[in-house]
Amino acid sequence: MRIAFGSDEATAVTAAVQAHLRAAGHEVVLPRPEGDPWPDVGRAVGESVAGGEADTGVVCCWTGTGVSMAANKVAGIRAARCTDAQTAEGARRWNDANVLALGLRLTSEALAAEIVDAFLATSPNNDERENVAKLG
Repeated sequence: MRIAFGSDEATAVTAAVQAHLRAAGHEVVLPRPEGDPWPDVGRAVGESVAGGEADTGVVCCWTGTGVSMAANKVAGIRAARCTDAQTAEGARRWNDANVLALGLRLTSEALAAEIVDAFLATSPNNDERENVAKLG
């Protein structure tokens, strides 16, 4: 899978997430350099996913909120800020989230890996298509 990744800062967590994704056989692309402002990073990852250059995306900032807001400004993007594996599963299953947002402040490397794995392993529930379509 081709995954667009973006963060407004390079940290041990962002390095660990990228390494974890690559170790799982995914191609990680950075549409903007790490350290660019969070609105630019979020939008760039969203545009990569919406434009088909990436299958899904992962965005990070201190809280995870700003990058998710920026990504969600891109038509067709459903970015979800997730704090645990169960939330990530739900975001994929019921909301067909296509971008995962992580907060760097409270997310450890191990927790980030659990969240990413749950997000990528879960498929959308077809029974929710009508509800997801209401998002635009």
